[in-house]
Amino acid sequence: MQWKSLLPVAVVSAALGCAASIALVVALNLGGGHTTTVVQQAPLRGKDTSDGTAGGLTPRDIYKRAAPGVVFIRAQVVQQTPSPYDFGFPQEQRGEATGSGFVIGRDGTILTNAHVVAGATHVAVQFADRHVVDARILGRDESTDLAVLKVSATPSELQPLSLGSSGGVQVGDPTIAIGNPFGLERTLTTGVVSATRRTIQAPNGLQINGVIQTDAAINPGNSGGPLLDATGRVIGINSQIATGGSGGGNVGIGFAIPIDTAKHLLPQLEKTGKVDRGFLGIEDPLTIDPSLSDLNLPVDRGVLVQTVTPGSPADRAGVKGGDIVARVDGNDVRLGGDIIIAVNGKKVSTGDELVNKIAAKQQGDKVKLDLLHDGQQRTVEVTLAARPTQTAGGG
Repeated sequence: MQWKSLLPVAVVSAALGCAASIALVVALNLGGGHTTTVVQQAPLRGKDTSDGTAGGLTPRDIYKRAAPGVVFIRAQVVQQTPSPYDFGFPQEQRGEATGSGFVIGRDGTILTNAHVVAGATHVAVQFADRHVVDARILGRDESTDLAVLKVSATPSELQPLSLGSSGGVQVGDPTIAIGNPFGLERTLTTGVVSATRRTIQAPNGLQINGVIQTDAAINPGNSGGPLLDATGRVIGINSQIATGGSGGGNVGIGFAIPIDTAKHLLPQLEKTGKVDRGFLGIEDPLTIDPSLSDLNLPVDRGVLVQTVTPGSPADRAGVKGGDIVARVDGNDVRLGGDIIIAVNGKKVSTGDELVNKIAAKQQGDKVKLDLLHDGQQRTVEVTLAARPTQTAGGG
């Protein structure tokens, strides 16, 4: 089946009257009708966790624990659209975007998607008890589609969800999604991890790597809600769906931003409101792991460089991408490029590690990359540039 498009799963409605509202819904392919959630209460088999929480929880158990920490977000937005009378002046259109989020701190910190609150003039958060409070946007990062909000609420309303790790997620692991699809508050859906290491497009056109694909039903309004594992820990932030046919609803292909990416960027977003990251210019850095054993790569750990952005710092330093396309687990992999085995003398084992190390640097910083190519090892020094606003790149 061919995917039609990727759709950010926040619901947007116009506030310009019925006709304008219907036109906007059609344009976004949000569709209509009723949704039904069917939950089977068979235990989910998960791994034991470090705090002793064992697998075997049912979706009902996980919902009781996590749902109070999931919030309903309403953002009043203003958009500029071309004037229908073609006077050369844009027309201001007001509307409301709705989505999901979840509490991550007793201080009132809430995590959601950047596109849920894009262009917002006012943001409100509704808790499980229907209490609505105003929210302040602490920070937004369109490159990873993450946003952090801050609210003042009672201690009973602030029930933080436990954050897990997306690093060990594997295909077939059980998943739970909780959110507000089409405004239906705190809906639970279940599924599995359908794939890992997916790449989706961020709101500013950049690529988000290491994304989790799930078949747990995700629909418009689920944006910013948690994707949980079998122990009830957050492994991702639901962000986009792939649509098929003429509809905009769920077809079993949803995408979640890895929680490890969020955890890495949270301190910057909370402190400065943005992420100041260096730019290397390596697109789709691929983790070398046992799933690539059939490719006969010279190492069993490291990061394969697939594509280098022309004119980028990596390109100027002589880092080479691949020129041979192979098919692995349904994904195209470009072979023949450099393999990065260390950054500043410290080994890197995954593409996420590389991205995070570069993201921790700023424009003008120098980094040394240890590369392996055709059995020969070499070290190059790269001076990082400012990250482009509209150019895809893994780091």
